Amino acid sequence: MRLFETSMAALCARDRELWRAYAAPDGRLVSPYLLPEFADLVDAERGDVRVVIAGDAARPAGFFACHCGPDGVIRPVGAPLSDYQGFVGRPGLELDERAIMNVLGAHALVYDNWTGAAPGKVRTREGSQIIDLTAGPDAWLCNRRNLHRAHFKKLDQRARKAGREFGPAQIVFGDPNGERYEALKAWKSAQYRTSGLLDLFDVPWIEGVFARTAARAFGPFRGMVASLYLGEELAAVEIGLCAGSVYHSWIPAYDPRFASVSPGLLLLNGIIANSEALGLTRIDLGKGEQDYKRYYADYAAPLSAGRLMRPCMAAAGAGFWSLAEAAGGVLPEPLSSAPVKLRRRWSHTAAAEPAFPSRVKRMASAFASAPRRLAHTG
Repeated sequence: MRLFETSMAALCARDRELWRAYAAPDGRLVSPYLLPEFADLVDAERGDVRVVIAGDAARPAGFFACHCGPDGVIRPVGAPLSDYQGFVGRPGLELDERAIMNVLGAHALVYDNWTGAAPGKVRTREGSQIIDLTAGPDAWLCNRRNLHRAHFKKLDQRARKAGREFGPAQIVFGDPNGERYEALKAWKSAQYRTSGLLDLFDVPWIEGVFARTAARAFGPFRGMVASLYLGEELAAVEIGLCAGSVYHSWIPAYDPRFASVSPGLLLLNGIIANSEALGLTRIDLGKGEQDYKRYYADYAAPLSAGRLMRPCMAAAGAGFWSLAEAAGGVLPEPLSSAPVKLRRRWSHTAAAEPAFPSRVKRMASAFASAPRRLAHTG
């Protein structure tokens, strides 16, 4: 199968329509992240999105949007933001993924959330947790209450407590003045800094993508800002992506003052309750083993993290990380998890910062702030 690469701007309307169709086999969209509109969103901020096309110009058989940095490493479009990644193509399409590296002149393909058959060496497999609302929110809630009575009883108690202490709860959709987005940004940045994670809002192109998403309130591919007010106070906000009848929860955050009443869960329940009016039949909570997801998810969509590499310095570095993780496994905590955390931080930083000096600067800043974080949390 012949491959060639192009830019987002060079795609014609016919290409985009095919891409959308391939992203929704049998009419069921896999994820908003696999649509050309998500690649457009990222390209508007970064300007470096490349599209690898399988087939020929007359009838493309598949599309893969990505970045290929000066380090010769290919990363799926929007990484580390893209919660679904992969080659979108016609059913039965088979590719030699190494051909993608040949087309882009790269020596590695690194991914975190590949859907479908993953290329190269898979390091981990996880599931994106999905709420199935096909039967409607009332039927869904009745079923989940029967399965997890204690959880939903406790949440009912916290909702009553919130009403007594702060005022009645109200779910609001949209953000015409941008003030809810700014609140989310402040809360989430503080959370990132406290936990020692990369502050995504501190990376200009990433913050730009989030801001564009929050402002894109209409159309078949749109952002959704959902907020929880308790009385007159803004308590929780989340931004997500909507396409068709799918909503992917992306960035949630809440005001720590309201932590005792679980504002994030109250907001999620409010989104579910309004799902029918919003035209949603599926809510994707993303990867992760947060406890709350087991009370909500009906099934998981499998995703893989891994890499495909030619012999090179990057491959040698990946081998070093693997050895470090294996060695750390025999050590006591917190030493045993240190290599895994460092690798994850470097992976996120490398995806967020195409330029190597900027990566090193961010990692140095992370190390410098580590003692202060430990002192703060100790």
